[in-house]
Amino acid sequence: MNSDVEELMPRLLPVEASDSDELDLGETPRNPQEYLRQVQREASLCPDVVVAKIDPKKLKKPTVNVSFTACQAAPDGFSPSLKWQQKQVSNFSEIRQSVQKHRLQWRGKTLDDNVVMPKMDDEEGWKKFCLGESVFLGSHSDQGDIDAPGLNYVKIGFPPFLSIVSRLNQATISAVLEHLMNWFEERSFVPQLGRWFYALLACLEKPLLPEAHSLIRQLARRCANVRVTLETKDDDRLSALNLLICLVARYFEQNDLADND
Repeated sequence: MNSDVEELMPRLLPVEASDSDELDLGETPRNPQEYLRQVQREASLCPDVVVAKIDPKKLKKPTVNVSFTACQAAPDGFSPSLKWQQKQVSNFSEIRQSVQKHRLQWRGKTLDDNVVMPKMDDEEGWKKFCLGESVFLGSHSDQGDIDAPGLNYVKIGFPPFLSIVSRLNQATISAVLEHLMNWFEERSFVPQLGRWFYALLACLEKPLLPEAHSLIRQLARRCANVRVTLETKDDDRLSALNLLICLVARYFEQNDLADND
């Protein structure tokens, strides 16, 4: 550290002048003055500019890319009314409050032996867990009543029971959202996706993490893209797609994605 820089710094403690070359920085100071002179000497030996050596290979690439592209407009008659949207947001808000209120209670419940939750970064595991091996492998069979006894959830997918989703922290919720979105971006909409997307949105805490913010916008846009491919308003998928777009736009205040009737 040169003297010019040193003069710009205020002296907080008085230090008696001495020949700094005679100081032995390896010895223990015998009094406060000697300690302060050692500190002053060490500071003078520091370079004015320090450059850290960083291995570029160890730097993580940015993973958050929030796109502000609006949703594709719905065909005539396919978008819901504002009254319907407001009702869904009200219902969703009540469900979120209930989930938060009973989260600790449900988290303490013992899971069945066949419920083996994947690790957070196990993308294939979560796709199989949520969608079921039949959907994951491309074999769409009739699922029947998901609450019926004796069902093979490994095959048809585990529903987002509160005892399951209440165990997920915010990082895991974002990770599962991303895993399912990766699947949805390349495939059509299935009921299991609707149930899980709704449950994960209900567990997301506000304010949103950047990753979650990007993912829910991606979800709304993908739902809108699928909606325009529907041939009739009687398609069973329309209501679920409209609901997810509505929640992202209206509840999570992504207003540029909203349907305006």
